[in-house]
Amino acid sequence: MTAPLRAPGALPRRDRVAILGALAATSALAWVWMLRMDADLCMLAMGGGAAVQPWSAADAALVFAMWAVMMVGMMLPTAAPATLLYAAVARKAARQGTPVAGTACFVAGYAAAWTLFSALATAAQWGLERAALLSSSWATASPALGGAILLAAGAYQLTPWKDACLDHCRAPVHFFAAQWRGGAAGAFRMGLVHGAFCLGCCWALMGLLFVGGVMSLLWIAAIAFFVLAEKALPWGPAGGRLAAIPLVGMGLLYLGSALVGGNA
Repeated sequence: MTAPLRAPGALPRRDRVAILGALAATSALAWVWMLRMDADLCMLAMGGGAAVQPWSAADAALVFAMWAVMMVGMMLPTAAPATLLYAAVARKAARQGTPVAGTACFVAGYAAAWTLFSALATAAQWGLERAALLSSSWATASPALGGAILLAAGAYQLTPWKDACLDHCRAPVHFFAAQWRGGAAGAFRMGLVHGAFCLGCCWALMGLLFVGGVMSLLWIAAIAFFVLAEKALPWGPAGGRLAAIPLVGMGLLYLGSALVGGNA
């Protein structure tokens, strides 16, 4: 199938409700699972697990599962615009006698991109643990490291790379026109590439999890809400740029604390 150059038309209300409901339900299940595994993670972080001795294979698997499920819970709702657009194109193609892969294939590719990120985040957390740079709540124990993360997140909010990736996430029409591929493999690939753009938009914000605490559900929810607002609300891009001010300010405070206290 060639790239769909014309607008596919709006989805019927029933289809929109079904897709948005499925995304919301999957995200909700991820949050419920995070709540249920919180006790196991507390034992790992505080009960003589990874904080004292090397991670076992089970420890590593648990932390990776935490990151993967967390990313599904945080990021899947933000994929709604692209998912609805893909479904509309698929519906139009089916009416024209050219069936394409189901929407689930596209969503699976998107989730795969964030699962790959979860593997990198797990490796980063392991390295920070080994260097004794994380507290028992898996927040940075180093003001200098915390300041660097905050400064990086704030500065990235003002870069053209951030703007380009955010524009793609907010309005993925041009992406589908240029990147359309047929079949289940093509749908998965488009979801994967769209996820890569989304990762390009949000990777620095995800680093803030190490500042507020990877185990803090309130902090996770705050970042998830900000990412969703940035992508979905009319004032999202402007709000994202304004957020650079407190991020940079807090980063400077952290670095000042590190200098005054001599704690790197």
